[in-house]
Amino acid sequence: LLITTYSGTKSCGISESSCLNLCIKNLGAKQEINAVSIFLCKDTCVCASRESLKMEPLAVTLLPGEERVIDKDIMYICPFSGPVKGKVFITNYRLYFKSDPSVTLNVPLGAIGRVEKMGGASSRGENSYGLDITCKDMRNLRFALKQEGHSRRDIFDILFRYAFPLSHGLLLFAYLSQEKYEENGWSVYKPMDEFRRQGLPTDKWRITFINDNYELCDTYPTILVVPFKATEEDLRKVSTFRSRGRIPVLSWIHRENQAVICRCSQPLVGMSGKRNKDDERYLDVIREANGTAKLTIYDARPSVNAVANKATGGGYEGDDTYQNAELVFLDIHNIHVMRESLKKLKDIVYPNVEESHWLSSLESTHWLEHIKLVLSGAIQVADKISGGNSVVVHCSDGWDRTAQLTSLAMLMLDSHYRTLRGFQVLLEKEWISFGHKFASRIGHGDKNHADQDRSPIFVQFIDCVWQMTKQFPTAFEFNERLLMTILDHLFSCRFGTFLYNCESARDTNELRSKTVSLWSLVNSDSTSYLNPFYTPESSRVLYPVASMRHLELWVTYYIRWNPRIRQQQQSPVEQRYIELLALRDEYLKKLEELQLTDSSPNSSHLSNSSAPNAASPTQHITHLHTPF
Repeated sequence: LLITTYSGTKSCGISESSCLNLCIKNLGAKQEINAVSIFLCKDTCVCASRESLKMEPLAVTLLPGEERVIDKDIMYICPFSGPVKGKVFITNYRLYFKSDPSVTLNVPLGAIGRVEKMGGASSRGENSYGLDITCKDMRNLRFALKQEGHSRRDIFDILFRYAFPLSHGLLLFAYLSQEKYEENGWSVYKPMDEFRRQGLPTDKWRITFINDNYELCDTYPTILVVPFKATEEDLRKVSTFRSRGRIPVLSWIHRENQAVICRCSQPLVGMSGKRNKDDERYLDVIREANGTAKLTIYDARPSVNAVANKATGGGYEGDDTYQNAELVFLDIHNIHVMRESLKKLKDIVYPNVEESHWLSSLESTHWLEHIKLVLSGAIQVADKISGGNSVVVHCSDGWDRTAQLTSLAMLMLDSHYRTLRGFQVLLEKEWISFGHKFASRIGHGDKNHADQDRSPIFVQFIDCVWQMTKQFPTAFEFNERLLMTILDHLFSCRFGTFLYNCESARDTNELRSKTVSLWSLVNSDSTSYLNPFYTPESSRVLYPVASMRHLELWVTYYIRWNPRIRQQQQSPVEQRYIELLALRDEYLKKLEELQLTDSSPNSSHLSNSSAPNAASPTQHITHLHTPF
C-alpha cells in the first residue's frame, strides 16, 4: 500500500506520473479521495521494492523534465579495471552509475540497443548473474547482482521499459524534456532562405509547392526546386516511375556555371525493361538547363546490385532509353553491409584494442574501405559540377547513399556549409528534410535490436566529414566536438532533431512545437564548437584524398571509452593554441580598460601636459593586435 499526495512526490521519491507508468501492469486498483491517491499494488510493483524506498541524493544534475525512477546497489563489471561496487541510478532519460573509487557511467537510455539477462538463479561463478547491455555508441555494459529473491527483476523491467519507450506505449524523452535555451534551433533552416542564398529561383529553375500536403511524395519536404519547363502534371507523371515517388529535384546549384546536383530514387524499370517517356524527357530538361552536353547519372550502388533490383521492380537508367545521359556506378554497398562492417569494427576496438594484428584486423572490417568509396563518389560529383556539368544522384530509394553523396559534394563545393550554422543547414536540408530514415536506421525507442533496417549510414557520413577536417584543418569553422555531440544526440532522444523518418511524420507528431532542437544547445554555446584554426576561403573547392594511405580510423570516437585512449584525446597543439587565444583575449581586455582609463576626465590633464609629438596610447595599442 502506497499513499501519495498531489504535491507530486511519494516517500519513495518517484514522481506520481512515473509511478503510474511503472505500476500500470501491476496495478490492482486505484482510488482517489480528495488530495490523496491510494495505489494498491501487487508485491512485484517496483514502487514497493525496498531499494526504491531508500533513494539517495543523485550525483548528477538532472535535466528539466528528467525524473528518477529507481536506485540500486550493483556491481559494474568494468572491462578495464575489473568488478566495481557502486550504485546505479535510472531516470526516464539516463542510466547513471557511481562507485567509491571514481568510476562513473552516464549513458542516455536512447543509446541502449539491447538489454539481456545474464545467467540464471542456478548460475555458478562470481558475478555470473546480472544484466548485459549493448549500446549503440560502441560500448557494452555488464552489471552483476546477488542471486537471491529475483534481485534483478525490477531493474531489468524498468530499464527495458524506459530504454524502449515506444515499444511500451510511452513517449520518447524529447517530448518530456523541459529544457529552455536562448536560441530556437528550429529556426536554423528555412528552405526559402537557403534557396535564395543559392540564387534561386532562376529563369531555368522554379520553386514548387506541389508537395505541400505530401501528396506527390510523402517522404520529401514540402518545398521543392524543379526545372522551369516542367509542369505540375509532368511532375506527377514522373513520380509514378520513381521509387517511392521520389522524383529528381534540385539540391544545389553552382552560382557561376549553373550546373546542378539533383537527387532522386531509382527508376521503376523492372525485369521487363519498362520505359517512361515523361521521365526520360524530364531528365533531358535538367540537362538542358545549363547546356550540359551529357547529363551524368551517378548510381551509388554496385552495378550487380542495381541489376538485381530489377527483380523487385527497380533498376537503372539504360543508355538506350536515356540517350543524352551517361550512367556511372559508384560501387557503394548497401545498409546491411555497412551494419556488419561497423559490428566488426566494434569487435576489434571494444573493450580492448586488438594490438597484435591491428592493421590486418582493421582491414578485415572494411570500414575505411567503405569510407573511401563514399568520399571517392562525392569527389566525382563535385568535380563534374566544377567542370560545369549537371548531375543526378540516386541509390535505391534515395535516402541513404544518396544523402551521403549529395551532402559531401556540397560540403566540398560550398564553403557556407563548412561554417557552424551552414553545416546545421546542410544536415537539416539533405538528411532530415529529404527523408533519411533516422527512426528506422537508429531504432529510437524500439526494442527490436535485430531489425534489418538498422544501419550506421549517418555515422558513416559524419566519419567522412571528420576525414575532411583532418585533411583540411583550417577549412571548417566547427571542431571535432560538434561532430561527436551530433552523434551522441543522434542516439540520446534528448532532442527532436533526428527523430522520425521524414517531415510528414514530424508534422503529424508535432515535433517542432513539442520538442527542443539540438541546434538550440549548440548555438547557445557556440564557442565550444568552434575550430581555432579556421580560415574562411569562400571560393575554395575541397578535394580530399580518398586513398587508404590518407584515411585514418577516428580513434577519439570509436575507441573513446578506453581510458588509455581518452587520456590522449586532447591535441597538444590545439590545446596550446586555445591557451594563446585566451591569453590574447585577456590582454585585449586589459588594453580596453587602459583606453577607458585614458579617456576619463582625470587623465585628460595628464595627456594635455605631455609632449605634443608623443604617440597616444591608442596608437601604441593598434600594434598589439595580433592577427590570429
